[in-house]
Amino acid sequence: MLEKIKSTLSKEQKELYMREALKEAKKAKDKAEIPIGAIVVLDGEIIGRGYNLREESQDATSHAEMTAIKNACKKKDSWRLENAQLFVTLEPCAMCSGAMILARVDEVYYGAGDPKGGTAGTFMNLLQDERFNHVAYVENGILEDECREILQNFFRKLRMNKKS
Repeated sequence: MLEKIKSTLSKEQKELYMREALKEAKKAKDKAEIPIGAIVVLDGEIIGRGYNLREESQDATSHAEMTAIKNACKKKDSWRLENAQLFVTLEPCAMCSGAMILARVDEVYYGAGDPKGGTAGTFMNLLQDERFNHVAYVENGILEDECREILQNFFRKLRMNKKS
């Protein structure tokens, strides 16, 4: 089953869309949130955007991916996001991967891996576990350096501020 799943996008398209996710991450950074951004693309159109808002909302589910998925479902007027691609700057957690599976997102692209909690291939791989009724194509490392750098700079600054 997994061998049939392939990317439908060129390298240029992947980088273009990840730059849009990075724009969302910068919005989170400007609000002193962990800078993670996500977008959902369907038929070449961005139909959902999101960035982390956990601190502002005091809601543990306010992850970038969750917001992007909610916005895309609302725009599409359907909970199904078949044929959609999701781009996120950091590897999705279990909650977000679960939402992608339930929404039937076909392709997931992420920038930086998350060895402590990533569930798209690093810590575990929920998105391609064939025991679920849906599996997604997963590709990592899209603009990885830029995605990692925005996170590293955020946490470096946070640590420096705590020392002051």
